[in-house]
Parts: sequence; C-alpha cells; structure tokens
Amino acid sequence: MTVYRAEGIGSLLRPSALLEARRTWQTGDLSDHAFKRIEDSAVDQAIAIQEAAGLDVVTDGELRRNTFIGPLTDAVEGLGPVPQVIGAQRLWQESDGATPPPSPQQTPFAVVGKLKRRRSLVTEEFVYLRARTQKPIKATLPSPLMLALLWSPLYSAGAYPDPFRLFADAAGILRDEIADLKALGCTYIQIDAPELATLVDPTTRAKAYQEQGVSPDRLLGEGVDLLNAVADTPGVTFGLHLCRGNNAGKWMASGGYDFIAQQVFRRASRYSILALEYDDHRSGDFAPLAEVPDDKIVVLGLVSTKSDVLESSSQLVARIDEAARYIPRHRLALSTQCGFASVLAGNPIAWDTQRAKLELVAEVAHRTWS
Repeated sequence: MTVYRAEGIGSLLRPSALLEARRTWQTGDLSDHAFKRIEDSAVDQAIAIQEAAGLDVVTDGELRRNTFIGPLTDAVEGLGPVPQVIGAQRLWQESDGATPPPSPQQTPFAVVGKLKRRRSLVTEEFVYLRARTQKPIKATLPSPLMLALLWSPLYSAGAYPDPFRLFADAAGILRDEIADLKALGCTYIQIDAPELATLVDPTTRAKAYQEQGVSPDRLLGEGVDLLNAVADTPGVTFGLHLCRGNNAGKWMASGGYDFIAQQVFRRASRYSILALEYDDHRSGDFAPLAEVPDDKIVVLGLVSTKSDVLESSSQLVARIDEAARYIPRHRLALSTQCGFASVLAGNPIAWDTQRAKLELVAEVAHRTWS
C-alpha cells in the first residue's frame, strides 16, 4: 500500500462565482450547459490549488455537491423538507461553545421515503479529476450511517421503522458507487464517518441518537459492520475519516477517542487508513492511538479548517512527535482535520489561509518523512 504523507480531507472552499452560478441555475436562469462550464472551471482551480500546495494526493474539492454527504442526498430519492428541525440538527456549536440559533434560511430535511439511487454523482467527479491531474487521486463518499442524523421517528419511521434498514439501503447505494469507481480505475476511496466520532460526547450520544431512536451501541456494532461491508472491494484502498462535525465552522461533539477506539479502530478491519481529527483540545490526547492495529496508517488531522489562524510548523512537528509515542512514526501521515467546506457556505477561512494551510501540511509532512 502506498502511504501518502500529505493529504487534504476532501472539500475546498467554493469560489464566489460558483456559488452565484448555483443560485442562478437553481432558479432556472442559467442553463445546465452554462452551469457545468462554471462548475468545471471551479474544479480546475481546486485541482491547481492542491497541486501547487504540494499535496501527495488530490480530490476534486467536492465542488459539485451541495454538502459532503451529496452522494446520499443530491442524487438519491427519499429525502425531503419537513416542518421542523430534527434531533442532531439542533446541536451545532460555535468555536466558543455557544449554540447558534437555527438559520431561518435553512430548510429542515429528513428521510421521508425509501432510498433510490437516481444517478451517480461521484463517477462524474472521478472521471473529470482523472483527466486533469497526474497526481494520485482520491474519491470521497459519506458513511451510510450519516443518515442517522436525518432519520426521525416522526418523519422517517413510515419508510424505515428500524433506522438500521435505512443504513443498509444507503450502504447498498454506496457499494454500487464503489463498483462503478473501481471499474473506472479508482484505487483510493475515503469514507467520511463523522457520526462515529460524535459518539464520544455523552450529550450528543443522548440527544442526537438515543433520544431519536438510534442506538449508539448498535452504531458501534452493526454500524461498523456495515462500514466494513461497504469497503470490501479488492484492489481499492479504503480510508475512514472521523471528525466531530464540521458545518460552516461549527462543531457537534467534544471528547477524546477513548469511548470508540476499540470498537472503531479495531472493528473497522477493512480500512487501511484512519484519518483522525486532532486539531484542538476537543479531540483529546493521542493515547487512544495505541488501540490502532499494526496494519493501519493513521493520518493526523492536526491542521484546523475551522480557524483562520495558521498553525506553526514547529507546533505540528511537536505534535507528530507526541503521537509517535503511541504509534510508530512510519505509520503516521499529516492532513487537515476536515474539509474546508463540508456545506456550501464553507468555513470561516480566507482563501489565502486555505492555500497556506495546505502548503503547511505538505511542507511539514515532506520534511518529517523525507
């Protein structure tokens, strides 16, 4: 397995021209053809930013999606608007711990019917990216368990009385996507599973899952088994990315990996790479890395995409040294802690800071593992 020492996690900030084009296209005032031209240009820019920064592997920036979970929302039937915000959607917190009021412009969504794949979103991303870079490339897909945050006893139980049947259907859709990607030559796929890391927080466990009828214990058991079933394609390296929520700079959970380390790090046996959020105190210490099996690489997400402050290279080197107390240095790599724009609005990061942070990841990684 090739080890990429310097990675971005997935999404990049969307240029203002793309955001405006999407708004105009959605109102019907911009043709599909014209919108795709603007979207393609934005993806070209995203590729160029990553290449210039010196990352070892690149993505398309997820610019064709409404959110990082797009392959399970943008291209699938079964979700729709509902009258009120549900469960986890109330739990977002600001960097200072304050809970912001729900945005009046944001329409609450939930699972309201059986899932049905209408089209592929990720194969378009991959084919376009493959044709425009000589760098190794990575496709990103959301965990099927992410739909736990969109399952509601009130709105979803008619279609899915047991939320784990929903997750199984979502896993089937992702398996189809992965089969298509493999046929196109994709060899590295990252599954984004922030829902697992949010389980480290007792309040989030209770309010986002248990009180909504989704068992945290089942997520760490049956749920991780479903993630393994998604990642069973020979010839593809699978990475599992964990963070505690990333929504326009807001977060959902706080706490170290201790609560999930054995169940996730060890049970997710088909994942060769664990990409772990470790950018601030909310992530806890590195001690749980001792639970990572010897056959896995850990990508340390030490560079924040939530803060506009640029980390120092000496700080990152010191933290890599600290992590190496628990896992051998040759099994470590470096990345941002999450994407820069998991949702359309993006995080409160300046365009130049995004570039500088990606450059910092590459510079420190290449110096550390040269």
